[in-house]
Amino acid sequence: MRSGWLRAAILGANDGILSTASIVIGVAAASVTKEPIILAGVASLVAGALSMAAGEYVSVSSQADLEEADLNREIKELKETPEEELVELAKIYESRGLDKVLSIEVAKQLTNHNALEAHARDELGINEISAAKPLQAALASGLAFVFGGILPVLAISFLPLSQMVILQYLLALIFLIVLGTIAAKAGGSSIKKAILRIAFWGTVAMGTTAYIGYLFGINV
Repeated sequence: MRSGWLRAAILGANDGILSTASIVIGVAAASVTKEPIILAGVASLVAGALSMAAGEYVSVSSQADLEEADLNREIKELKETPEEELVELAKIYESRGLDKVLSIEVAKQLTNHNALEAHARDELGINEISAAKPLQAALASGLAFVFGGILPVLAISFLPLSQMVILQYLLALIFLIVLGTIAAKAGGSSIKKAILRIAFWGTVAMGTTAYIGYLFGINV
């Protein structure tokens, strides 16, 4: 569970770095002063964080609504057909390797202890740890985006305008590679593949916005 949260946080930070750096690079490619670049970077940071938080809140809220509906249906079934629910629970344990007699006994004991908790956990896959928490998910997503997006924004102040595009690209790529490496280690996946993926798609995203900026070639 901890590695899952870590990967989610790193993905949010990756989004913050890549989207903010891409916008900064695109505007920098079309600007002759730093002011519009700073404005674009801050606007991207704020809008991106709020968008990520709102999107996550809506998504997880929908999941929470589904979980609540499932639990309400389970409560109704436990009241109306307790025997059938007991058999259903026993079959779940039997499918996991317990013999029939032991499955029934385990189902009876768990039902006597807390029937709804047993069905929620073993039938629906809902427990206190995995249950949807919309506000927590929204805050985590928004803060992760800010953590990543603040890096290219802060870099604007000390990078020379003449080399803003290339240096923002290099810094963003370094940040992405570091986070990609951490995510790969946390998930036990290939570090090399993670770095190649993030380097390729990061370059595509930032290169495209830089090209658009140069194409306009105006003082934003």
